[in-house]
Amino acid sequence: MSVLIIIPAYNEEKNLKRVIPRLQQVCPQFDYVVVNDGSMDGTEDVCRQNGYPCISLPTNQGIAGAVRTGMKYASQKGYDMALQFDADGQHLPEYIPDMVDCMEREHCDVVIGSRYIGEKRPFSIRTVGAKLISAAIWLTTGKHLSDPTSGMRLYDKRVVEQFIRDENSAPEPDTLSYLFRLGADIREVKVEMADRVEGCSYLTPGNASKYMIQMLMSICVFQWFRDRKGML
Repeated sequence: MSVLIIIPAYNEEKNLKRVIPRLQQVCPQFDYVVVNDGSMDGTEDVCRQNGYPCISLPTNQGIAGAVRTGMKYASQKGYDMALQFDADGQHLPEYIPDMVDCMEREHCDVVIGSRYIGEKRPFSIRTVGAKLISAAIWLTTGKHLSDPTSGMRLYDKRVVEQFIRDENSAPEPDTLSYLFRLGADIREVKVEMADRVEGCSYLTPGNASKYMIQMLMSICVFQWFRDRKGML
């Protein structure tokens, strides 16, 4: 089955020079595309100079817009699966084949690369928030996810089409809860993640707290008002 790795990138020129060659070396069997999300640095130049497949957005659309752009490309090209993969080097390509194997074997709709299967989460604002989000998903759907905030996610074709036609679907934990309520089969595969080497994450302690509150409100309140008619 064909797989497209979608790499949303905003001001990641330094990281791409390290991330893409590693991806090419470890997973040469899979195609990829960089979605340059209106970067202000040399992200687009790095892609052009090194021949990395790239879609450049004229303005910053955020993670949802960048991933949806990649999914539209995957749909147009007829890929069977699309995998969201960070450009900052935290996601490790060694685990991509395991995620693809899980989807092919279990015929599931989404596979999440989980850092916490069978392990205790280290204490931080972000991990406490992730635990609360996991609890909210369980309370509202009866389903358990150990790492709902992981951005390393593999989607099958039906979920890709759901993202394309439903602008309220974003690559976030609240959409996972919505997909559960549509009947989606979501699995997790154990992965490890690296620390960011270059640049800064937008999830500062303050932003992480705001993000947690937004996700909890969406999962516990707003998602109940969404149309449950879907592809599953």
